Amino acid sequence: MTIALFKGFIAGSAILTVYFLLVSAISGPTFALSQFVRFWYFFLALSAGFGFQVGLYQRLKERLREKDDGKRVVAATGGTTTIAMVSCCSHYLVNVLPILGAVGIVTLISQYQVELFWVGIVANLFGSLYLISRLRKISIS
Repeated sequence: MTIALFKGFIAGSAILTVYFLLVSAISGPTFALSQFVRFWYFFLALSAGFGFQVGLYQRLKERLREKDDGKRVVAATGGTTTIAMVSCCSHYLVNVLPILGAVGIVTLISQYQVELFWVGIVANLFGSLYLISRLRKISIS
């Protein structure tokens, strides 16, 4: 159980690190910090949810050495979490990548950043519930 907690903590911390690195590279560390302060409750919920899922998956993996039932769920919701966290500042990619013509997409994402945070949180919730149900089935068998 200790390894699962450790891996979950590392995963949650890693996703926050990815956010800070990406946004700092695009808009500077001051902006990344200001966005974190503004939306800290979303960032912490998303990173904690992802870390929780990684911990659950590790526990599931310990119980099912050969099976990989939860791997896709962790990957999908982890991707959703990362996208939701980075989306709050993604419109600044236009400054870095004007050649791609992504202005419309990036603007759309930035207009719905809070909604994307909620999508990430809901995805984390469903992923966690799925992994918990898998663990319970294994515990019963």
